[in-house]
Amino acid sequence: MPRGSGSAMRNLTNPTWIVAKGILFLILGLLALTLMLLKNWSVENAFLLSVSVWSFCRFYYFAFYVMERYVDSAYRFAGLWSLVRYVLSGRRGG
Repeated sequence: MPRGSGSAMRNLTNPTWIVAKGILFLILGLLALTLMLLKNWSVENAFLLSVSVWSFCRFYYFAFYVMERYVDSAYRFAGLWSLVRYVLSGRRGG
């Protein structure tokens, strides 16, 4: 590791490991879903959980894709904190 670089973390670039990471996220989500619904099962809880997951996914899509493509083409997504800073700055592109 070069001096002053601060972190030994590298970007994940191997397609096999990227897919494995995605599958692990899916498994983790399904496990959490199963445990939550087993703990307190009701149709209402299942529905509300589904709506919240769907809504958060749509928000992330908005933050990542819509902001760059349709709101401000100069904006570059670098995470949710960058979106918060962008919105709070009042910057509006075209």
